[in-house]
Amino acid sequence: MERPDTVLRWHRDLIAGRYAARSKPKRPGRPLTVRSIRLLVLRLVRENPGWGYRRVRGELLVLGIKVAPSTVWRILNGAGVDPAPERSATTWAGLLRSQAEVLLACHFLETVTLTVARMYVLEVIEHHTRRVRVLGATGHPTTAWVTQGARNLVMDLQDAGCRARFLIRDRDGKFPDLFDAVLADANIRVVLTRARMPRMNAVMERWVQTCRRELLDRTLIWNQRHLLHASASSRPSTTSIGLLRASPTPAR
Repeated sequence: MERPDTVLRWHRDLIAGRYAARSKPKRPGRPLTVRSIRLLVLRLVRENPGWGYRRVRGELLVLGIKVAPSTVWRILNGAGVDPAPERSATTWAGLLRSQAEVLLACHFLETVTLTVARMYVLEVIEHHTRRVRVLGATGHPTTAWVTQGARNLVMDLQDAGCRARFLIRDRDGKFPDLFDAVLADANIRVVLTRARMPRMNAVMERWVQTCRRELLDRTLIWNQRHLLHASASSRPSTTSIGLLRASPTPAR
């Protein structure tokens, strides 16, 4: 038979366990940080990519908000924010995106009409907006015609407020020296791709392949007018058509 002290001890343990269960916190660990503080931490990091969690904690102390460095780190980690060195480092995607506004690319698209006449379409694409400017189509891309296309391109860019500074093109012999000279007068530097390296002009090459697959391979082209009309209707939201006659036209 149990002793009386043993029974009393059981009763004390039962009462203590009941009170311990009631006073146990519903969530383990520290209480959650106030939502306004979390939003402020994320805002400071978003506006200052070079700040680490210790710098953010110091700025919070200046504002009179006392938080531990581990709390700031936990907020950033929970929001999926990378550490400061990785956040402030320049990535290839960011570098190329920042340079896209000043880049143009041009190319001669070759096709054959229904009468087996070869036609050449001169087109320029803006890297930033992916807007394609079809400067014209002709069966005989003479020096005067290509040069006039460069002049019209410069005037179109000025009217649109485009601040392009570089134009990428291949080493096609149909581009005369006057083509580069006209662009140089407009502070647009021509960058030549290396031989057999289409990836140096990848944006333009991608559009050419898309135009061939979705338009030229499915349409019988009658003449120059039909070719320009088909090019305009293929991608109307991103294509700007500048109609040039086969012979050079005077500058506007």
